[in-house]
Amino acid sequence: MPRLEEHCWSCSCSASVKTQELSSARWVVCKTAEMMSIITSVLSHAYGSLHSLQSANLIRRGLVLFIVGVVLALVLNLLQIQRNVTLFPEEVLDTLFSSAWWIPLCCGTAAAVVGLLYPCLDQHLGEPHKFKREWASVMRCIAVFVGINHASAKLDFANNVQLSLTLAALSLGLWWTFDRSRSGFGLGLTTAFLATLIAQLLVYNGIYQYTSPDFLYVRSWLPCIFFSGGVTVGNIGRQLAIGSTEKPHND
Repeated sequence: MPRLEEHCWSCSCSASVKTQELSSARWVVCKTAEMMSIITSVLSHAYGSLHSLQSANLIRRGLVLFIVGVVLALVLNLLQIQRNVTLFPEEVLDTLFSSAWWIPLCCGTAAAVVGLLYPCLDQHLGEPHKFKREWASVMRCIAVFVGINHASAKLDFANNVQLSLTLAALSLGLWWTFDRSRSGFGLGLTTAFLATLIAQLLVYNGIYQYTSPDFLYVRSWLPCIFFSGGVTVGNIGRQLAIGSTEKPHND
């Protein structure tokens, strides 16, 4: 009998121990699940805050680039009209800066797209652009671009080929002086090709016209202007991207 009692007592003790171990394991699992839920909530909140901050920076940079594109379009297009390089219908000449309303909007939108693409492409290629990354260099780049556009309207050459070659050399010089990146050169060429194609379609449909066209309804030096403009806007976009990433670090 004593042996039977000892056996029953040991069985009850082992069952009690197993029950305690099972409840402890359940408690650990519940607490682990709670901790994982808290960590997941914190991480998702942090990701949402970071995503909203990045979206706000993207919108802010796009707005600045849009305004820059609108201002440059108004000023540079006025230069072209005054020198009779581009011709618009008479009713357009009475509007703001003697420019069609859609030109500043289109140029502003294009500037925002190109300016945002430059830093994105740099990041995608894993080649952060660090050549002359300061606002003084960007302002000099803008001044050179305005000078190239001014030269296209003011300089008189014996033929358009000489003017086109001169502007092509100046545009490549602008890229080499202020950019020197493969992504900048590639996006500049893409911008020049697409913008020239759109200009040709607009002239073909009678929206406006160029005096003395020598390259499929437009002037042969027009791609040079678009190339240098793409490089200039790209430099502005890169500098804005650097500024937006440095602000949180400095705080």
